[in-house]
Amino acid sequence: MPALARRRLILLRRHARRAVALRALLRTSEVAIVALAAIIGAAVGLLAWGMGAAAHGLQELFYGIGPQMRLSSASFLPSWRLLLVPVLGGLALHGLNQLLRRWRPKPPVDPIEANALHGGRMSLTDAVVVGAQTILSNGVGASVGLEAGYAQAGGGLASRLGLFFALRRGDLRVLVGAGTAGAIGAAFDAPLTGAFYAFELVIGTYSIGALFPVVASAVSATLVARMLEAGTYAVGSVVPSVVDNALYPLALVVGVLCGLSAIVLMRGVAFTEVMLARLVPSAAWRLMVGGLCVGGLATISTVALSAGHGALHLAFVTETPARLVLLLMVVKALASMVSIASGFRGGLFFASLLIGALGGKLFAGLMAMALPPGPDPLVMSLVGMSAFGAAVIGAPLAMTFLALETTGSLAVAGLVLAAVAVAGLIVRRLFGYSFATWRFHLRGEAIRSAHDIGWINDLTAGRLMRRDPRTVPAAMDLAAFRKAVPLGATNQVVLLDEGGRYAGIVSVPEAHAAPPETATVGELARQGDRVLLPRTNARDAMAAFEAAEAEALAVVDGPGRRVLGLLTEAHLLRRYGEEVEKRRREESGIGMG
Repeated sequence: MPALARRRLILLRRHARRAVALRALLRTSEVAIVALAAIIGAAVGLLAWGMGAAAHGLQELFYGIGPQMRLSSASFLPSWRLLLVPVLGGLALHGLNQLLRRWRPKPPVDPIEANALHGGRMSLTDAVVVGAQTILSNGVGASVGLEAGYAQAGGGLASRLGLFFALRRGDLRVLVGAGTAGAIGAAFDAPLTGAFYAFELVIGTYSIGALFPVVASAVSATLVARMLEAGTYAVGSVVPSVVDNALYPLALVVGVLCGLSAIVLMRGVAFTEVMLARLVPSAAWRLMVGGLCVGGLATISTVALSAGHGALHLAFVTETPARLVLLLMVVKALASMVSIASGFRGGLFFASLLIGALGGKLFAGLMAMALPPGPDPLVMSLVGMSAFGAAVIGAPLAMTFLALETTGSLAVAGLVLAAVAVAGLIVRRLFGYSFATWRFHLRGEAIRSAHDIGWINDLTAGRLMRRDPRTVPAAMDLAAFRKAVPLGATNQVVLLDEGGRYAGIVSVPEAHAAPPETATVGELARQGDRVLLPRTNARDAMAAFEAAEAEALAVVDGPGRRVLGLLTEAHLLRRYGEEVEKRRREESGIGMG
């Protein structure tokens, strides 16, 4: 072997040994995973800054706004730009979608779905796809936020690194949550908000073991975003350090109104999507129509454009007549519904904050008319922002911490917490979904949170069954059966008809105790119409056993009723219990050793 080739081989072996050692360290050391989460957070902070800068650059190019100007608060924009840019932007997005579909035909898996169904497995390709679509959608003025793209990038990067280091399922889910925590923390300059967004939406539960990597990622991402001077919104007015206890009942009323309004908004998105699909079958034309609607609303107010950072700032710091506030709310809600329903990529995160803030301000204005001087409009705006955001997004503690980190006022945070709790309860009882899980429901996925149910779907009858069950013809003489299958040989025997298809199950002890007049073993058959399919998951299989009141059920291939195996209830319950205990150990902290 030449000397150069020998050196390369030695270097490759060294790198391989180091990679194996590093993987072993990450699988056995909690500190190592926290360090990895911090590194991921720093990278996500950089990505969030880059995506935000790219979207704002497109807005500067297409709308002619200045570097420091926010599109949703821009004034004196030419009407032709407001109408033309979203329409052409919709056409451009359709072209981008066509190109991306050839490269990545499968729909992207977002962090919530990944953690709920796939054990945290995500693709960096999906992050690129969603990121490109979100940047273009936001850049042309569609009323969508970038937070979905940030979260996809953070979760995808974390998942890819976790898979590279061969992390366990529980560790990988936590790392995906840490990546999204960094994304949201960087987007809002609010590490606590990012951390609890991850706990409530992406991980699905809170645990001490998950706390450290999630916080490490959120803090490091926020610090990177601050160093890069990434644009975040802030409240420009001083909020009170003490609030009157009389404001608590008003905050509860705002929470109820926000919960009901959020349900209307989420159902409105679904209804608009169905109607647009019926009226405009072409995806390209649907995007262009959606862009035209957004542009038309923007001619009324530019609050309809983009996520709404500038408009939210103005909502906090300016005094506006109640009639105009109501108009702005309606414009923003309609623009958001049409944007998402027509196919623009993005989410309702920031739009819900703006709509809620306007709703709180409107409530304060109406109260001032009825009982002057009324509550502080800024405080009610913060309460409405958080309550409506929690109702739509499904993260009440994250929204509470957003208000706290935005204002630095514990007094206001108390009001917010009360409103958030009421809004969340209203949505939970009357609707049952957040916007993300509602979208999954419309797609046919049974996901109500990021709680790990993927392992249940992986634990199927096909995996658990005994593949070599004893089978005999159903027409077999009972005496011959007793001779062929003595007591103690097995408990259950599968019966087959003349065509080799499943005909039932017979209990061996029952067959040996049968009366003499029983001619064939088929006369003792049970569960002839009760079978399992190979893809039946553990939960559905347990329901089938309970309904059949059986100790064992055959697993067949479908209409052909060819027997593939036999599954006993005792084995199913034992394996299910083992998996549940394993998940509990993972949720109690990052698995070690």
